[in-house]
Amino acid sequence: MKVVIAEKPSVARELAKVFGATTKRNGYIEGKGYTFTWAFGHLLQLAPPQEYGFIGWRRQHLPMLPKKFKLAIRKVKTKDGFVDDPSVKKQLDIIKQLFDEATEIIVATDAGREGELIFRYIYYFLRCKKPFKRLWISSQTDEAIKDGFRNLKPGTDYDTLFNSAHCRSESDWLVGMNATQALSISAGSRSVLSLGRVQTPTLAMICSRYLEVKNFVPQPFYQLAIQIDKDGQLFKAMSVNNFEKKEEAEVLFEKIEDIKSGFPLGAEIVDVEAKPRKEPPPLLHDLSSLQQEANKKKGFTADQTLGLLQNLYENKLVSYPRTGSRYIGDDVFASIPGLIEKAQSHAVFGKQAEYLLTVPLNKRSVNAKKVTDHHAILPTGEPVHGLSDDKQAIYDMVVGRMLEAFHQECVKEITKITISSGSIFVANGTVIRSPGWRSVLNDKDDDKKEEDNPSLPKVKAGEHLPLPEKALLEKLTKPKAMYNEASLLKALETSGKEIEDEELRYAMKDTGLGTPATRASIIETLITREYITREKRNLIPTQKGLAVYDVVKDQKIAQAELTGQWEKRLEEIRSGASVMDFKTEISDYTRTITNELLVAGTGLLHKMENKTN
Repeated sequence: MKVVIAEKPSVARELAKVFGATTKRNGYIEGKGYTFTWAFGHLLQLAPPQEYGFIGWRRQHLPMLPKKFKLAIRKVKTKDGFVDDPSVKKQLDIIKQLFDEATEIIVATDAGREGELIFRYIYYFLRCKKPFKRLWISSQTDEAIKDGFRNLKPGTDYDTLFNSAHCRSESDWLVGMNATQALSISAGSRSVLSLGRVQTPTLAMICSRYLEVKNFVPQPFYQLAIQIDKDGQLFKAMSVNNFEKKEEAEVLFEKIEDIKSGFPLGAEIVDVEAKPRKEPPPLLHDLSSLQQEANKKKGFTADQTLGLLQNLYENKLVSYPRTGSRYIGDDVFASIPGLIEKAQSHAVFGKQAEYLLTVPLNKRSVNAKKVTDHHAILPTGEPVHGLSDDKQAIYDMVVGRMLEAFHQECVKEITKITISSGSIFVANGTVIRSPGWRSVLNDKDDDKKEEDNPSLPKVKAGEHLPLPEKALLEKLTKPKAMYNEASLLKALETSGKEIEDEELRYAMKDTGLGTPATRASIIETLITREYITREKRNLIPTQKGLAVYDVVKDQKIAQAELTGQWEKRLEEIRSGASVMDFKTEISDYTRTITNELLVAGTGLLHKMENKTN
């Protein structure tokens, strides 16, 4: 009997259906020589401190550094406290019986770090010794499942993936348990003041930005603006320099030779610079970039987007959602024309898909070396029926991005006109000559959003043109925007460094905070801990969050870039780097932050009370 274990019941049911297994039992489905069973996500977790003799929260226990970690059944809260989840115990007994009877074990949990951890923890907890094979697929379509079962991999091929997942799990336990107890004990708090390896530097980023905006003092500055007339077409130009003092601006303002001042030829064209520019299409979506787009366009939280995308995946409509790659290999690229052909029936993108089949496809998103465990998110081409508005919106973003990514470049002409009239002025304009990929969503040109001139007339150097209007503008400097989920996700990719270039930002993803699959849960955890809250679309720290930040801001645990390095180390372990070296570094790191927090937390309670009052 071949036993297949999936991550959750719904996936097991889909796998069983593909193989024609229809006999339902308690905790599994069987038929055609296969038995399909399941977990409910994480059935097991690293055992809590008391399992290692650390009873109660006491200073003398810290730092807690178990020599060997134990596994414990997931707990549920009851009136008598936390107890082993009875439904988990029951399912583990069923899995054990099936494993004992199995002639072959096939792992079909999600093909990623957490999916591997879920299975391996079950496997080791049940003390199973049988070899196992791994199903590794990027799509839940019937054909992808069948192909995956025809090409099962030896389970040992994923030992380094498990090592990476296990190191992540242990490091989160060490840092989270010790830091939380250290801060809570030193603060004398009756409630838990939770800290974590990833959540705390994320909180620090949000608080730092909030305080920067809150304490920002706007500074006035002045600009000169002129309006120029070229054969009845008016366009606007701004002074090259800004002025801190109004008096300086007024002196030059008086020198502008406008019509009202009696100078009908008040502007001289000094230089005209027109450059063509080709703008490449965007890369395909990974989870993080899709979450950012969904937050900007629809206001969806990162967690909502992940949930909707997961549902689309389980319904065979899109490829694996928790991917951190924005590229595909040549093998997947070979299927793109077929996917575009099927997109011709799409109500919104049909004509664009039809056009795209007549031109060479752009291969910017094709690079097998940049594909990690899974390729970028793509539609599967399966028929779509009766989706809710929210699911349809996410599905459309996936389809739209596919068409954009393989479309032609957007060709623009960028014009800069330099003008003299008592001072030097510049008029900028951009004309799209060939929209290319921008035609898919009729997306506005980002460069044009800040411009005063959608287009500029043809002018020549040496021309003198009428200047019907002039203005002295008083403006105020503006702070950075508060973090919303889109901008925070973007910042988490690079440990808070502000990098606009999408390829450079992608290149730094291994040094970011968390992973595309975990960043949504980080935000939700901070909200659950009452450290931050959502105000409209912004993420705002609470008084409790600010008080905790005030204590930890100078400690190692709050340093985003340092913490981001651990994520890089975990990826290196995935590629075979030393596990022991990482564990030694994490233990040293834990000792440092524990000692820091045992001192730093003194007086935190007073600060929290003062902030609340």
